[in-house]
Amino acid sequence: MQKKFSYPLKIADLKQNEYKFLLDADAAELVDISEILQVEKAHYFKAEIKVHPNIREHLLRVWGTVQAELELQSVISLRNFRQKYDVPFELFFDTKATYKDIREMAADINADVPDVVENGTINLADIALEQVALQIDDYPRAKGEVFCFQTPEPDDAQERQSPFAVLQKLKK
Repeated sequence: MQKKFSYPLKIADLKQNEYKFLLDADAAELVDISEILQVEKAHYFKAEIKVHPNIREHLLRVWGTVQAELELQSVISLRNFRQKYDVPFELFFDTKATYKDIREMAADINADVPDVVENGTINLADIALEQVALQIDDYPRAKGEVFCFQTPEPDDAQERQSPFAVLQKLKK
């Protein structure tokens, strides 16, 4: 499947300047976003992303804010509801590092490990989508919804039987 919401950026084309990118998804891209994020519907998705390469140190700083409004399905009522997201973020990429280098850096738990640039390109849309995906609740529920489980009480006419007694009756 060809992704409609994609904004690749070649690192080699960047100079030692700060760049600003505005991503604003259109209707077709919103459908793609809702499929990627596995939500009912994406109403809007916007990102302001700034990029600043440090060529001497082979680092790339990417930061900004992602704003989105998604329609989610409540796990309690199964009704759809809208949720707004406003997510600030900051990432660092090492333009020369490989995954092997990063694994070695990750051994030190105090080290601030940068991300890896694959094939000399980063995708700004993927970065924005990842930031919102990290904020989506695994078990979404509308504001004010609370899950209260109540065990059904047995009727007076029905006496409580052990599961083994029920199985014994089936065996006969």
